[in-house]
Amino acid sequence: MNRLENGSFKPAPSEYFTGKAFVKILVAADAVTNCNISEVAFDAGSRNNWHTHPSNQILMVKEGICYYQEEGKDLQKVNPGAVINILPGVKHWHGASPSEPMFHIAININTDKGIVNWMEAVTEEEYDQ
Repeated sequence: MNRLENGSFKPAPSEYFTGKAFVKILVAADAVTNCNISEVAFDAGSRNNWHTHPSNQILMVKEGICYYQEEGKDLQKVNPGAVINILPGVKHWHGASPSEPMFHIAININTDKGIVNWMEAVTEEEYDQ
């Protein structure tokens, strides 16, 4: 992941990710901008924990295949260029395929309601389906 070498990406919190992932803040929410935009880089096979958002999260897949799953639904393999609009309160996870890294843009709107509610790790069985 040569793009990570410039220092603008920071390691994602290991308590919420399986494998290695990195985050680069593109726009930080503040008193004027009620939105947080980040680029997230996942090593092959890495993913975040199950989680929800108090408001919508929009994912824009930039590179690689994004594994995405909502609770009670089948795993989706999402190609670059696709956009996923995750509704408030929907329990889900996302990450890279086992064979290649994945980059996505994560847009969290209405950050005054909060950004993320982290839950349990995704099991190997859930990831491997």
